[in-house]
Amino acid sequence: MAGDHVLELTNANWSTEVEQSDIPVLVDFWAPWCGPCRRLAPTIDSLATKYHGKLKVGKLNTDESADVAGKFRISGIPAVIIFKGGVEVNRMVGLQPEAAFDKALQNIIGS
Repeated sequence: MAGDHVLELTNANWSTEVEQSDIPVLVDFWAPWCGPCRRLAPTIDSLATKYHGKLKVGKLNTDESADVAGKFRISGIPAVIIFKGGVEVNRMVGLQPEAAFDKALQNIIGS
């Protein structure tokens, strides 16, 4: 369900890919049964392409990686959290337009 520049995040690779990342990371918390999550997928793929090299983009299946989802108290999906230096700096819950992500990312990575 992920595009070319979108990482599949799991409990196992979370620390390496997100907490230890040198660049900001946008994480889409989703589940296969979630209709709005499926509708958000093309936007996530577009962001991954647009910000490639400046931002990591990953998807975490909340059903398969419940430990990480629980750590961040994900109660509604889709939920997108942007991390910088391994710390949450922005959170958006629900289906959002690409422009909302662009605005949030401009404040975090510039451009």
